Amino acid sequence: QVQVAESGGGSVQVGGSLRLSCAVSGYRFKSFCIGWFRQAPGEQREGVAAIGGDDSTFYIGSVKGRFTVSRDNTQKTVYVEMNNLQPEDTGMYFCAFSDSVNNIQNIPGDRWFHAWGKGTQVTVSS
Repeated sequence: QVQVAESGGGSVQVGGSLRLSCAVSGYRFKSFCIGWFRQAPGEQREGVAAIGGDDSTFYIGSVKGRFTVSRDNTQKTVYVEMNNLQPEDTGMYFCAFSDSVNNIQNIPGDRWFHAWGKGTQVTVSS
């Protein structure tokens, strides 16, 4: 059974940086898709970035140029480097796993993902 686990959240000041990790276990192949989602208090969960099985990436407009998704195949870990963090980036960040999305043109819908992590909190204060 595939499992994912996030780590790396924390509290930073405006303009600071964090790197979140998403560790994948229970999957034997190197090619997989990871979506990064966040949920602010009182808000719906939104997809912010994703990396496809072919290493294509997609970012929503508000994080483009500030967030970078990458993967370490040997560790089966996907990272999101988040720079110039703003208060609106505050929220619980989740990663989600899919073995059926290869090329990314947008953030895949929830139905494409079949393993979700428990989340890691990111708080950005001014």
